[in-house]
Amino acid sequence: MQTTESPLQLRLWTVDEYHRMAEAGIFEPSERVELLEGKIIWMIAKGTAHRSAVGRTYKLLENRIGHKACIAIQDPVKLNERSEPEPDIAVVKIDPLDYADHHPTPAEIYLIIEVADSSLKLDTEIKAKAYSQAGIKDYWVLDVVKRELIVFRNPTTEGYQNQEIITEHQNISPLDFPDLEIVVSQMLPLV
Repeated sequence: MQTTESPLQLRLWTVDEYHRMAEAGIFEPSERVELLEGKIIWMIAKGTAHRSAVGRTYKLLENRIGHKACIAIQDPVKLNERSEPEPDIAVVKIDPLDYADHHPTPAEIYLIIEVADSSLKLDTEIKAKAYSQAGIKDYWVLDVVKRELIVFRNPTTEGYQNQEIITEHQNISPLDFPDLEIVVSQMLPLV
């Protein structure tokens, strides 16, 4: 049994244990949870702006790079033995088996995008650290409230070395697809 150093001793779960709990029916079908750093986290309810941004971003990426990568919506990625989050968008390498035998791992991930309306702190702090520690080199948080994109790059075990805010009228290109220029507003809900 592993614990963390804090006033409370926490029992951290592995991805395998998390899967066994799901298979045993411990989680209700309506419960939305994910495993992050050994902790089972309730996923925050998604509003209409969030849903719209996820859909717009998916369509944009699918139309522009769908033949070069697989675009997944809210599907699990396995960061390590203690983290299996379900990012809003994951751009991953094409797998001949369509990931039938495993979830994408950091070596197979080009880009992760989280859409934040009420989850900004979780996405920019806790998830950013987990993604950085796993070596995800390109992590974006689309803030639908401020209508901007927070870009995290250069991962380390302590967190990302670079963080940049891109306004809705500016362009961005994924590191692995430098020819793909995206205007941030293309991902945001229409106003």
